Amino acid sequence: MTSTSEGPAGDPPSTDVVREALLAVAAGDADAFPALYDATSARVYGLVLRVLRDPAQAEEVTQEVYLEVFRRAASFDPSRGSAPGWILMLAHRRAVDRVRSSQSQSDRDVAYESRSHTEEPDPTSEEALGGLEAQQVRSALAQLSERQGEAVRLAYLDGLTHTQVASHLGIPLGTAKTRIRDGLLTLRRLMGTTQRREEES
Repeated sequence: MTSTSEGPAGDPPSTDVVREALLAVAAGDADAFPALYDATSARVYGLVLRVLRDPAQAEEVTQEVYLEVFRRAASFDPSRGSAPGWILMLAHRRAVDRVRSSQSQSDRDVAYESRSHTEEPDPTSEEALGGLEAQQVRSALAQLSERQGEAVRLAYLDGLTHTQVASHLGIPLGTAKTRIRDGLLTLRRLMGTTQRREEES
């Protein structure tokens, strides 16, 4: 098969080269896939980056695109368009889907934070912390895992929102929520055990 490397002037590989590589992959020639990737990945990444404006996400989506290309190569029809065009179409769709997914998650986070400032305090936290001596709370917190303890302290002792906790710890919002929730459940269990011991003594 014709070489897929760029020429001396840096021109992208020809449409014929990309088509040959894609058809080879479609025919089951897995060895042709690296050549296809080398021939098109710069353009695919560039397109995805223009849509997402985030290099890390663009790299991730680019890899998703090539997984889809590998799986769907047999569906490429040369009579309906060029091979580079087909790959770039898949890339654009993936990038747009990621934007929509990110926006939906952002909307849910905003809605959650809005509710968290207007609704009654979280019943789990109230049950875990309400009416307990500060010393008892500190003692129980010390028994949590480092990650859970840090998240719970930031949220319920320092008064940070879940979003602020996530930002402070440099973790996704969903991860922060999980650590806080699991930490509170463990804290509630530990405090319940402590209270029972005191009552029995």
